[in-house]
Amino acid sequence: PHLLKVKQPLEKMGISACAQNCSKTGEGAFTGEVSAAQLKDSRVQWTLVGHSERRTKYGETDEDVAEKVVQALAADMKVVLAIGELLEEREGGKTNEVNERMLAPVIKKVKAEDWNRIVIAYEPVWAIGTGKVATPEQAEETHAAIRAHLATAVSEEVAEKVRIQYGGSVTVDNCAELIKKPNIDGFLVGGASLKPTFMEIIQKSTPPPVLKKPKFSKISDLLPNTK
Repeated sequence: PHLLKVKQPLEKMGISACAQNCSKTGEGAFTGEVSAAQLKDSRVQWTLVGHSERRTKYGETDEDVAEKVVQALAADMKVVLAIGELLEEREGGKTNEVNERMLAPVIKKVKAEDWNRIVIAYEPVWAIGTGKVATPEQAEETHAAIRAHLATAVSEEVAEKVRIQYGGSVTVDNCAELIKKPNIDGFLVGGASLKPTFMEIIQKSTPPPVLKKPKFSKISDLLPNTK
């Protein structure tokens, strides 16, 4: 309900507002659902799908999430697709297996040319809101594995261009080291976005602008009649 209220002031600052979820169905008798087409009608350009809370608390399957991706793309929206493993899956050495399983139905349903409208957010469930965080090395290893899988399952071009964000308890203390890793393209920030230090996370994660060498001109060139 707050999305449209914050959308306009955010857009004035050059920031896009993103829905946290959308329905896997289109228009019809689906009471309480918000379809991707409804979001598009409200001029919302992005939606998040597949967050671990939707998967674990509401029973959304990998196929459900893939269908939401399809619905959002059909509405000409862009998608942040969240994937990630539970603690027992990490400890069991199944991280890559879980991520590939979650991606499989999306890869099956999405055309190669539509991947430029999808951002993958790797969120290890055991690190969300717990204060625990994957080390920069662990995060980079997993991101590299996701990219390598896309190169095989979709194409090398898609794998190279797709953005893969990290979303496991990103803080002002760890963001600078995480963003240095070559396969970490940004962050999906949760609870930390509500704290004053969120702006510091943005500043530490954004490369400084490239300063151009100034050009000098003679006064006589600017004002030819001036002596």
